[in-house]
Amino acid sequence: MTKKELLITLNSRRLSKPQIDRLVGELERQPELTKILFEAIFVEDREGTFNASWTFDHLMRKKLEYLLPFFDDFAGRLSELKTESCIRPMAHVCEMVCMAYFKKKDPTFTQHITDTQLEQIMTVCFDWLIGPMNMAPKVFSMTSLFYLGQKFDWVHPELKQVLQDTYADGTPGYQNRAKKTLDKLARLGH
Repeated sequence: MTKKELLITLNSRRLSKPQIDRLVGELERQPELTKILFEAIFVEDREGTFNASWTFDHLMRKKLEYLLPFFDDFAGRLSELKTESCIRPMAHVCEMVCMAYFKKKDPTFTQHITDTQLEQIMTVCFDWLIGPMNMAPKVFSMTSLFYLGQKFDWVHPELKQVLQDTYADGTPGYQNRAKKTLDKLARLGH
């Protein structure tokens, strides 16, 4: 698949889940197209479509390490996103990155991601958590922030306060994740 073919596929029509799966299969064999896919997310964000962001999320579930060659660009540009259709998958990718870095302690990530990049993710996750989003980006951000608090000690008290302040207004899914996160924070002494 060429860059042009990728962009034509992304822009042709709304892709179904089987089509996304086939496209991800092709992209797994061509990691050099991952950056092109990432850049397409910002075009879609302006246009209100989401084929690229959905495809990117599914590719990252299989090959998260494909993100590393342009991780600085990834971390630095997340704050540019405006539409929830693009933010939701990127919040999920942030959660996967934080889990690889903090929970799995995967050297592929711990040795290549800087504190500055983690701080950029932390900032955008707080923005998504307290912003006027639907619940999915908030839930992914909550988990990312829990893990980021293992490195940045001020995060856990702030996260706890936000969750306590927003718990009552959340959906059942949000409340469930918030309760689990608050319980984990309590076990850590927060």
